[in-house]
Amino acid sequence: MAYTVGQVARAARVTVRTLHHYDEIGLLRPSGRTSAGYRRYDEADLDRLQLIRYYRELGFPLEEIAEILDDPDADPVAHLRRQHELLSGRIGKLQEMVAAIEHAMEARTLGIQLTPEERFEVFGDFDPDEHAEEAEQRWGGTEAYRQSQERAGRYSKEDWLRNKAENEEWGRRFAALMDSGAPADGPEAMALAEEHRQLVTKWWYDCSYEIHTGLADMYVADPRFTAYFEALRPGMAAYLNEAIHANAITRS
Repeated sequence: MAYTVGQVARAARVTVRTLHHYDEIGLLRPSGRTSAGYRRYDEADLDRLQLIRYYRELGFPLEEIAEILDDPDADPVAHLRRQHELLSGRIGKLQEMVAAIEHAMEARTLGIQLTPEERFEVFGDFDPDEHAEEAEQRWGGTEAYRQSQERAGRYSKEDWLRNKAENEEWGRRFAALMDSGAPADGPEAMALAEEHRQLVTKWWYDCSYEIHTGLADMYVADPRFTAYFEALRPGMAAYLNEAIHANAITRS
């Protein structure tokens, strides 16, 4: 089946001008033309365009994409394997970024005292100042906020790094439990939910079961918290919410 340039542009969500440019530079030449000279694209052209869009999304320049796609030794499976490796790397980086944002939100809103160099080592490129006002507005009058301010104000860089490491290690074990198929209201999940509550108490404030279930509800209601847990393992926010509620009902 042959497709017009307009049909291809709409299907691929690119502009006609982009397709004209790809043709001009030899990146994507249409397989045919009408007697009037209009471009006509076939299925193979669409497959190539899909690969171009994948690589563009990954940040490759057009010249390098052309070299990759025109490699005589590459086959479709090789392209998929390469894209899988690149996307896996990007996912890992995004997970690090989400974790850094989360820690930055916690840290700066709670009065952390670190040098610029130490803050960069612990939290990366993200500026935690943006979230201080929101945290104070939401929780400024609570005892939990006061405790968090007091504790965070005396933490050293090493304390923050231990905090980060402990939470990451807990996240890996919680994700592994989900992968095992264990129910969210089962004893293993509730044990890890309890461990999560104790981590909050250890590092931030006295986390009662009532406060913990409130946090659990925020994890699924606030897209920022949901994104953090979903980056660790899809479905984690809802699973953790259920585990925390089950643990609170069982223990309180």
